[in-house]
Amino acid sequence: MTKPHLILGVGELLWDVLPNATRLGGAPANFAVMAGRLGNRAAILSRIGRDDFGRQAIDRLTPMPVETSLLQVDPIHETGRVTVSIVDHEPHYTIHKPTAWDFLELSDEWIQNVERADAICFGSLAQRHPQSRQTIQTLVAEASASCIRVFDVNLRAPFYSAEVMQESLELASVVKMNENEVPLVLDLLNLNLLNLDERNVDLANLDLLEMNTDFAARTADASLPTSTDFIRKAAEQLLSVFPELQMVAITRGARGSLLVTRDEWDEHRGFPIKVVDAVGAGDAFTAAITHYMLRGADLATLNEAGNRWGGWLASQSGAMPALPDNVRDAIAAAIEKTAG
Repeated sequence: MTKPHLILGVGELLWDVLPNATRLGGAPANFAVMAGRLGNRAAILSRIGRDDFGRQAIDRLTPMPVETSLLQVDPIHETGRVTVSIVDHEPHYTIHKPTAWDFLELSDEWIQNVERADAICFGSLAQRHPQSRQTIQTLVAEASASCIRVFDVNLRAPFYSAEVMQESLELASVVKMNENEVPLVLDLLNLNLLNLDERNVDLANLDLLEMNTDFAARTADASLPTSTDFIRKAAEQLLSVFPELQMVAITRGARGSLLVTRDEWDEHRGFPIKVVDAVGAGDAFTAAITHYMLRGADLATLNEAGNRWGGWLASQSGAMPALPDNVRDAIAAAIEKTAG
């Protein structure tokens, strides 16, 4: 029997406080839980407080297929919280600080697990504090050459910078972002070779641009979705600038996703679903494409897997909903049919 792949989610573990519920989340944690559900050995590298929210986090994760033994406990700072409001099925966030995951500590145990990892996912949000930023980047740099290093762009104003973007892309072999983040990433990196007036971009989430008012002013009148041609060229530009990058994955909500490598690209149109909330859907997408990348799948299969699992998550309530065996098996079978 094949040994399960070791997949790590590094960064924030937090509670999403919604209008009518409190749910455990954080992109790296959501990613790791889904990776575990897909049959991998998954673990969360994060930090919680010595408080009720921290204890509840352990209780919530214990029955799930994800290891919590690598979680650090902070004696001073509280477990992370995010206040979430849902507008037109899309989440909007108020991220509280400081919090335990701002103070991730480098440890021998973490380094040893990263050195053995087959894939590691890290994001931009957890790098908002210098200590966690240094810890995360050191860990990713310790990963083996064969390890899939996924950088999950998670732009939450004002917690991002050009420096974090540059440094993270230099470490990553895969970058995942949503289409609304594409123009801002280009702007942060001063990659403005494309004529900004020749593309259409949906900037519904203008809160992402609070730290870049000039760019917001130049694009605020756009109303149509980002064109496939624009985001494909943007992906190709990132691949040309960052030699470690092997693939750019761009999600487009209900309209699917685009995967781009140096040799080819694949577009998926998505699936019609009834969205309950989109919290965690992108993380399920990321976990699914990582799972299938480790199995050598082609781009079409990666896209199919990402959209099926992301769509299922968006049709559920919360980022870590119950997953019945028959649902998991049905989705896996549908993906395998595409691969065949």
